[in-house]
Amino acid sequence: MGDGPDEAHRRPAGLDDCTVEALGKLSEALETAERARGHLYAMHQLTGAADFQLDQAVSLFMQAGHTEMAERIARDLVGRNVTPGHWTFQLVEEYDDGYFAVFKAIEKQARDAYADGKRHLYEADLKERRRTHGLPGHEAR
Repeated sequence: MGDGPDEAHRRPAGLDDCTVEALGKLSEALETAERARGHLYAMHQLTGAADFQLDQAVSLFMQAGHTEMAERIARDLVGRNVTPGHWTFQLVEEYDDGYFAVFKAIEKQARDAYADGKRHLYEADLKERRRTHGLPGHEAR
């Protein structure tokens, strides 16, 4: 085992620092979009849970004799679209199949074009600069 990054994280010959930095920034942006995607899935699941919790609220308002409120909740909230014509699963699908799919494709295209498809070259360079060579817990691999 040698010192330095493994082959999967070693920059191809001739790949300049600016391109590595640009690929790193693109990768960071994709990671941020991935986090946003996770929040969108959380919103999807939480909204669905809230919709099912409304069933119990309707039932309890009915039991308490508050028929008008129970009927309003059932009519105006249960099963309601979160945006015109869309439930949350449709928002998730549109994000995944549209924006996020294009984002992932462009990031991969850039890696393939400039870095032989290698990922995290910027981070691998950063690790090499920041680790203490020869110290346990700071190994390259």
